[in-house]
Amino acid sequence: MNDYTALRSCELFLFDMDGTLYLGDEVYDGAIALMEDLPRLGKKYIYLTNNSSRAGEDYIHRLRRLGFPCEAENVFTSGMATGQYLNQHHPGAKVYLAGTRAFYRELTSYGIDLVNDELGHTEAEDVDVVVQGFDTELVYEKLDRAVHYLRRGAAFIAANPDWVCPMPRGEVLPDCGSICALLKASSGREPTFIGKPNRNMIDVIAAMTGIPNEKICAVGDRIYTDIAVAQNAGSVSVLVMSGETDEAILAAAERKPDYVLPSVKELHEVLRS
Repeated sequence: MNDYTALRSCELFLFDMDGTLYLGDEVYDGAIALMEDLPRLGKKYIYLTNNSSRAGEDYIHRLRRLGFPCEAENVFTSGMATGQYLNQHHPGAKVYLAGTRAFYRELTSYGIDLVNDELGHTEAEDVDVVVQGFDTELVYEKLDRAVHYLRRGAAFIAANPDWVCPMPRGEVLPDCGSICALLKASSGREPTFIGKPNRNMIDVIAAMTGIPNEKICAVGDRIYTDIAVAQNAGSVSVLVMSGETDEAILAAAERKPDYVLPSVKELHEVLRS
């Protein structure tokens, strides 16, 4: 019998979304019931995503449309983490963003000095930092400008390392990690990834909420991001088998999650028992 003591003692749960709570517009069985019941169980929650293609406010609207409870304090994205990172490590820098218009708005809300407009157009020659996101509005001009700046010494920051974004019917979209592989091959530069598995995502949340890392649980479907961020931050990890990870991937993983459950529905059952 599994010992769920550490899991039940967690005060804050960080939920990945795609592949964990829903896939596309298909909400997984029991996901909404879990989120609605967490406050009654004395638990806080944050929807934590590596997807920078949408801004925080976009996720609030999307989650509510799907039926999930959500307020501003319940959402933290890799785009938000990138804005904080830039202000901490590159204050006042001139930044070229290769990302969506939503990511553009997110970074401007943090006061980041973006040299390009929302579509990526710019005539600037002097750039301190190139930021790459999960760009579902990608055009060749953005890749061209990013490589131009990287080859001239700009720092290379990327919102997240995910290779693909899962979609319904087994399809995927090329994600930020795949785009960065192209930029690395073209420029010879390695990016600094901000999102999961970087422990910064959990450290920032711990500082904001006052809840220590060891009382935080990360729940997700990917070992190399959702589970790794918990392990890197000294938090509890729950892998759900409803998304990207299958039994073969789990068996091959060097570092195993603290808990493995079929879906968030079973997580709800554990927390209620």
